[in-house]
Amino acid sequence: MFSFRTTPIGEQLDKALRDGRVAVFRTPGCWDADGECYLEDIFRRRGNLALVCKPSEEELSPVENHIEFDLEALRDVAAVVVEIQDAGARYFNYTVDVLRLMSALSNLEQAPSLYIVDHPNPAGRTVEGTMPVVDRDVWTPMVAHRHGLTLGELCHLYHNEIGAAYPLHIISAQAGATGRLTLPWTIPPASDIPGLFTCQLYSGGALWKNTTVTPGLGTPRPYEFIGAPFLNPSADAALPAPEGVQMRPCSFVPAYGMYEGEVCRGWQILLLPGVEYHSLLHTLQLMRHISERYSEFSYSESFFARLADPVIAAFLRREITFDIVQEHVKLEEQKWIRKAKRFVLYEDAPRRIK
Repeated sequence: MFSFRTTPIGEQLDKALRDGRVAVFRTPGCWDADGECYLEDIFRRRGNLALVCKPSEEELSPVENHIEFDLEALRDVAAVVVEIQDAGARYFNYTVDVLRLMSALSNLEQAPSLYIVDHPNPAGRTVEGTMPVVDRDVWTPMVAHRHGLTLGELCHLYHNEIGAAYPLHIISAQAGATGRLTLPWTIPPASDIPGLFTCQLYSGGALWKNTTVTPGLGTPRPYEFIGAPFLNPSADAALPAPEGVQMRPCSFVPAYGMYEGEVCRGWQILLLPGVEYHSLLHTLQLMRHISERYSEFSYSESFFARLADPVIAAFLRREITFDIVQEHVKLEEQKWIRKAKRFVLYEDAPRRIK
């Protein structure tokens, strides 16, 4: 059973939400602008809140956070209500946690109904990259690097893909003032997604976390800055940059994470007004460029499992040229868009950067 609803979660009349025990799965982005409260407060006031699953660390924590849950504790609830702010890329930890939850619920003989309180995608409808085509790590779902869907649409697709038998209900992102009036980056989706431009850079930039170059984690502008102690930007005049993108040489000292307290030299990625930025393709170009010039640059063991694409891997290993990987990515983006369009719930649809 599937439904798409256009009234807020607090106005839904389902018996499971009114009289049943309700579990809430949420992040700090689930602030209700209409009621000026958090999601669980709705059910706490009704007296039917069973449990709350939320990130284990504080809201702005320097560590990568996850939402853990106990499947046994969900056996006797009537409904699980999910509300997170997605960041638009397949590696975003809280989105992966939601998909983990959906898979786990399929293992229950009598699973609760699942409600997704949807939000706009701060990365927009733009699609980048490929779906995994080889063995991947457990944190990499079968979606494009930048998927162009809302969380509700992504869950709609995933619910179908895993053949889930439990009911799925999506509450429209336009149902309440939060979706209509509150910009999706007003409350940071996570500590490393602080502002307006971050999601435009995250779909490629997050891959730096599995290399010896830091994507500016531990600075106020993660994914906008890249650097390492061994880089020398002043001597690198041939750095690749697509039209409308400037690479400003800079230095920074991360407050935490890789190279904590060390001076890192590198670049700030500056997007000129109106430019459509393909973060993944540019990141691949930068990685290959740096790997050809700095022996200190390397990929972690988990990098290629996270990438899960042998053609892209061949480019990074200097086995093929950029035009080949560019055409490969174009064709794979078209495949993903055809697949994703079947699950779109709003008037606009995912699209490629031409």
